[in-house]
Amino acid sequence: MSSKAEKIAKLIEMQKQFMEYEQTHGVEPRDYYAPESGHPLDGYRQQYRDLAMEVLEEAHKTVGSKAFS
Repeated sequence: MSSKAEKIAKLIEMQKQFMEYEQTHGVEPRDYYAPESGHPLDGYRQQYRDLAMEVLEEAHKTVGSKAFS
């Protein structure tokens, strides 16, 4: 994924998939924070965080600021 718009679109798609899963199956905190291997949410939180941080870093580069000092 190269462009910021593509990354944002991926984040939105991930949110939609999460909401669909949550509405159908419900989500316990352990499912979100520590899912078992193979669980549909396994790796979701980390992947979402990493992608969101890439978008944040790109935004800071665009305006010439820093995310964290």
